[in-house]
Amino acid sequence: MELVCPAGNLPSLKAAVDNGANAVYAGFKDQTNGRHFAGLNFDDQALSRGIEYAHRHGVRVFLAINTYPQPSTWPRWQQAVDHAGELGVDCLIIADLGVMDYARNRWPDMDLHLSVQGSATNYEAVEFFRRHFGIKRVVLPRVLSVKQIQQVIVHTQVGIEVFGFGSLCVMVEGRCALSSYVTGESPNTYGACSPAQSVEWVERLDDGMDTRLNGLLVDRFNANEKVGYPTLYKGRFDVAGNTYHAMEEPTSLNTLAILPDLFKVGVKAIKLEGRQRSPAYVAQVTSVWRAAIDHCQKDSGRYLTRADWLSQLEKVSEGAQTTLGAYCRPWQ
Repeated sequence: MELVCPAGNLPSLKAAVDNGANAVYAGFKDQTNGRHFAGLNFDDQALSRGIEYAHRHGVRVFLAINTYPQPSTWPRWQQAVDHAGELGVDCLIIADLGVMDYARNRWPDMDLHLSVQGSATNYEAVEFFRRHFGIKRVVLPRVLSVKQIQQVIVHTQVGIEVFGFGSLCVMVEGRCALSSYVTGESPNTYGACSPAQSVEWVERLDDGMDTRLNGLLVDRFNANEKVGYPTLYKGRFDVAGNTYHAMEEPTSLNTLAILPDLFKVGVKAIKLEGRQRSPAYVAQVTSVWRAAIDHCQKDSGRYLTRADWLSQLEKVSEGAQTTLGAYCRPWQ
């Protein structure tokens, strides 16, 4: 079982490599990837240095080109694919059919993975991409139970990768549209559900903080509250006279408890979310998950989630709670 870790910049890439990642995933400094934020991602020079560092330590580098081009922006996605091939990345993570077709024909020896943004939730969809584009792996959206993941695995030869830890979203990956109603920029084409130029933090006279997205009030924090990045689906809104997280309370996914189940059904890789997080976060979660996966693979029957692992992950979790998300559905 491979551990795939986030690399939002070169220090994060090195932190992942140094703490036990088998592979890292990164993106270019533009809207071709789903974490298009100022200060994140790689230019050609930084990515070249990152690839050299990772390969020297036996770690593979995946590049996410996982947003959807429009007719007027198509050349930028072509350029991203070509730059990645020229720099020597090990794999492209792609969502769009046109981009995948271009990559398959232009770089026939390049491994292709279907991004979570491709929103393939059944084996028929996975097999479609295998037959037409020869994908080696698919990253499943975080909407399937372990039993459903198993059904996908037994009906395809494509490797299955799932998210193991990180922030959650109520939107189904690849079908994100909510913030575009406020910002005018679709996450699927721009690469960010809350573009940085639309975000405001406004200090109040009572030492609290308001967060706004393109002028729309998303949340109000007291002086002693941790201020989060303003995203609509995690905002607090007045609904029928009550103010609360109307769509989703900030919560982190943590699947340590069911790691043996994921291993048993044949999951090939665990992905950690967090390209927008710090190198310290990457180092911490990578080291915990490296230890957990090694323990599970050595003797899955005697695997136990250690208290110190949970303690370390709780320090970097989003919100005040964690969940198994859709993976665990006891009523099924």
